[in-house]
Amino acid sequence: MTQPTESPIARIYTDGACSGNPGPGGWGAVLLWNGHRKELHGGEPETTNNRMELTAAIRALEAMKRKVRIEVHTDSRYVKDGITLWLRDWKRRGWKTADKKPVKNVDLWQHLDRLAADHEVSWHWVKGHDGHPENERADELARQGIAELAG
Repeated sequence: MTQPTESPIARIYTDGACSGNPGPGGWGAVLLWNGHRKELHGGEPETTNNRMELTAAIRALEAMKRKVRIEVHTDSRYVKDGITLWLRDWKRRGWKTADKKPVKNVDLWQHLDRLAADHEVSWHWVKGHDGHPENERADELARQGIAELAG
């Protein structure tokens, strides 16, 4: 009897960067799926590092053309902990933190939440600037996004 085959897992590596915080920022993402590789990047003239980290994950998920299982690898504890630990309580409290303050970057968190709901996503933290090739490449892409703003 033939065993059912599982669809390949898409692996996404994301990073954000900011020159000044706030200041010009960039984001980068490397997407790997079924032998294919796609690299994305962009930037904003006035932003924060956290917004760029979130934007990298958002743009990567937006680029997925079909529902698949996804592993998102980020060096941002803010993104990883936000989506896996804090988001449920923020939503329950009407997008307020535990001390009743508005959640920062709520527009991006809500967008990321909607996108992640379309897939089976697992979130993984990787140590930044530690020699992981795809994370290093995502960092280069984020810095490229900043450089292109000046260009």
